[in-house]
Amino acid sequence: MRPWPQLGERASAATFHRWYSVTWVLFGLAPPVIGVADDPLGTRLTAWVVLAVLGLCYVGLRGRTERPTVRPGTFLVVLVAGMAVLSALLGGGAALFVVSLPLFWIHARGSRAPVLWSGAAAVVSVVAGLPREQWNPEFFTGDLVITAFGYAAGVGLGLWVRRLVAQGEERAHRLGAELASAQRQLAEAYQRQGAAEERERLAREIHDTLAQGFASIVVLAEAAQDNLPAAPGESLRQLESIERTARENLAEARVLVGSAPRSGIAPGSVAATLRRTLDRFAQDTGIHVETDLQDVACDQPTRIALLRCTQESLANVRKHAAASTVGLLLTHDADRIELEITDDGKGFVVERARGFGLDGMDRRLAELGGELTVTSAPGEGTRILAALPVTEEAAA
Repeated sequence: MRPWPQLGERASAATFHRWYSVTWVLFGLAPPVIGVADDPLGTRLTAWVVLAVLGLCYVGLRGRTERPTVRPGTFLVVLVAGMAVLSALLGGGAALFVVSLPLFWIHARGSRAPVLWSGAAAVVSVVAGLPREQWNPEFFTGDLVITAFGYAAGVGLGLWVRRLVAQGEERAHRLGAELASAQRQLAEAYQRQGAAEERERLAREIHDTLAQGFASIVVLAEAAQDNLPAAPGESLRQLESIERTARENLAEARVLVGSAPRSGIAPGSVAATLRRTLDRFAQDTGIHVETDLQDVACDQPTRIALLRCTQESLANVRKHAAASTVGLLLTHDADRIELEITDDGKGFVVERARGFGLDGMDRRLAELGGELTVTSAPGEGTRILAALPVTEEAAA
């Protein structure tokens, strides 16, 4: 167990040592200097030398260097020996012993060593200070009682403080273990959350890119097979579309496995990107497309979100709407970009049809601070409105 002053805050420990050092000098070392002032020169010199050695050892022990010049054990030996000499010279050393009691608990480790050190100091102080005469009532009613009482009180107080320190260390250790466990659990939770978010992101990307591309390939392949006997030219066009879609899917697959740039979308105007997608859709499905696309400046994540929303909406039109006309409107102002996709298909009940595609669009827009609004009813077509804020980069 470490000495108890080292267990508190460093500032509190330093303050305690400063005040105790002043107290020890004033009430421990100063009285013997005054007490031998009228004694013979030899007694005075001996006492002053002992006091000087004690002071120098204490300074070396409490020095500001990382490794003090005087070890705690050495200092305690010098302290006990100095008490014996001063007690013999002064005829008693109860005052120095009582003032020095905290030093044994500060610089001796554990609980047993301070008891033994302070006990040895009490014994040598009493024995060395025994009166030279056969009987001196002042000694037995003064120094002996004070030394015995000081030793008993010091041991009791020291053991109580050490017990408090041990309980504090145990509590701190327990709290540290609980904190480490909580941090470990939190890290595991973050890891699980990150893995779940990554799985969700991959699922959304696969649904919006590869799955839509494969669905388009299946539809085109079936149409090409049906048109092959009667319209080989149309079948050839559809096969070319199948090849383009397959190549695009291959590029998207490379993006997903990390062997291509993350966006998978060529740089350029978002309006031009959407127009190419709409042209492909009209060519593959024969559905009439009406567009009003402003040339909107936006960053790459916004471009990707607008394109994915368009692709998902067109895929839903192809699979479910049975529409003859699709309209796409892209507008913007200083703070907001809006993409509106409408069709004149059979519509649906929005509350009953929140599939993975619509949820994926909603999450994708929400990640960028946008929102998705779906308006539809059976027999009345569908309106998809994707709204995104204009980023500072795009505004600049």
